[in-house]
Amino acid sequence: MIDVILTLNAGSSSIKFAIYELNGAGDLELEAHGLLEGMGGNHPHLVVEEEHVGVIFDRGKIGIAGDGSKSVAVLLRRLLAEHRLIAVGHRVVHGGTRYSGPVVVDDAVHRELEALVPLAPLHQPHNLAPMAWISHAYPHVPQVACFDTAFHREHPPLFDYLPLPRALHDEGVRRYGFHGLSYEYITQRLPEVAPEIAGKRVVIAHLGSGASMCATNEGKSVDCTLSFTGLGGLPMGTRCGELDPAVLFYLFQEKGLGVAEVERLLYTESGLKGLSGISNDLRDLEASSDPNAKIAIEVFVQRIAYALGGLASTLGGLDGVVFTAGIGEHSKHVRAEVLRRSAWLGFSLDEARNEAGGPRLTKDDSPAHAYVIPTNEELMIGLHTLALARELAPS
Repeated sequence: MIDVILTLNAGSSSIKFAIYELNGAGDLELEAHGLLEGMGGNHPHLVVEEEHVGVIFDRGKIGIAGDGSKSVAVLLRRLLAEHRLIAVGHRVVHGGTRYSGPVVVDDAVHRELEALVPLAPLHQPHNLAPMAWISHAYPHVPQVACFDTAFHREHPPLFDYLPLPRALHDEGVRRYGFHGLSYEYITQRLPEVAPEIAGKRVVIAHLGSGASMCATNEGKSVDCTLSFTGLGGLPMGTRCGELDPAVLFYLFQEKGLGVAEVERLLYTESGLKGLSGISNDLRDLEASSDPNAKIAIEVFVQRIAYALGGLASTLGGLDGVVFTAGIGEHSKHVRAEVLRRSAWLGFSLDEARNEAGGPRLTKDDSPAHAYVIPTNEELMIGLHTLALARELAPS
């Protein structure tokens, strides 16, 4: 039987998974990956693709019970039937101040991660939910939690602070940073794809439905636009991003909204969706002639350029920027506009390279370099999981 690693990325409305084989050299090779999306809605959709084969399962309106985990569990049992599962890796949004790296999950760790739910109420419960059915189906298989916050735990202590009373900081109300698995992957890819900026002052722009930017130096996190939760910083698909806190007072006092209503507004009705009144998907907005779609895109681009300037200041200069995730990898318009507005930082856009999708986006003589590098959070989870599984294996 072939040894495999399973990775799971479970959210409130979707579950992504990947199965990696261990090849003869002991390295990971992708065998299959899948996505169940639309959970909780009227049009759930499950698609699975095998490497070198193509789509093997593509079905909408499937019968999904509960949080959808049963549907995925049944499918995974089928996919794993001829394999030996040696470990399961989970994306977990919040690791708090304690976890600066992946950890094998036992009962004590699980309790600690559940205690962090108030810091990530819309993400953490869904990240942890699959651990129960994996434990039931594969009771002797180790599970590993890989954290979105871990990459940022070694940033300078100054960047932990929010301008609030120190007692709140000591309770955990501080800046954490997220999307760390994506940033970690990109920093590891830089020596191969963009050696001239690897290890230097680089801002990574993770632009997708969730969006953030991270200032890195010597391959390590220095600062991140995301802070206490995944709600701040840049505007996102449905999330508001940076907001004057007094807006909350207005919503509570003048509009009479309750806490749950404001939470829903800021997390699911704002960002590109709220600005445009059309869609949270940038592709829909780029294809639309509605002036509100253009406004939403312009606000998004402006905030990215604004953040890029601020992060460059934090780094004391800038050697490069990397665009990644769905929008960063595919929207040539967003990339071009950000680089044009950031020409003062030394970016000289090469239109043809941007149209072609990179990987390099700037001219050869550009003082600062820009690249597109696809992210791979699943592989990062798989690598961390394999490393810990090997530590647990008997010698």
